[in-house]
Amino acid sequence: MCCTRRTVLAGTAAIVAVVATRSNAAPRPEHQPFIDAAFKMRDDAVRAGDQPYGAVVVKDSRIVGFGPSRVVLKNDWTAHAEREAMREAQARFGNKDLSGCILYSSSRPCSACEAAASEAKIVRMIHGRDATDVGAPRRT
Repeated sequence: MCCTRRTVLAGTAAIVAVVATRSNAAPRPEHQPFIDAAFKMRDDAVRAGDQPYGAVVVKDSRIVGFGPSRVVLKNDWTAHAEREAMREAQARFGNKDLSGCILYSSSRPCSACEAAASEAKIVRMIHGRDATDVGAPRRT
């Protein structure tokens, strides 16, 4: 037998400690204002009677797109907070290319929003209170 019960338990304890440390980690200071803005969008969506999701698109440390969820208000399943923020940024730039932009959202974007972010050339996605950086969006 290559593993004893003690080594398995020790390994499990080490993994749990790493996960607990990561989940309690504070977001890096440069992310905090943008995470706060995403959660403000979430709160705005709830006040308006929509789903509790919010997002912002950031380029060069400046918010260029705001997005509260508008699925209920618009009766449009594509009006997720992330897409609303990307649409506003695209309208501001006058094109669909969001190269160099980061998408911050109150929760992990769904696969359809991640695919839309990939198509828009978003460079990174960061979500949640702890500012989890999931890297570049992938097409599914």
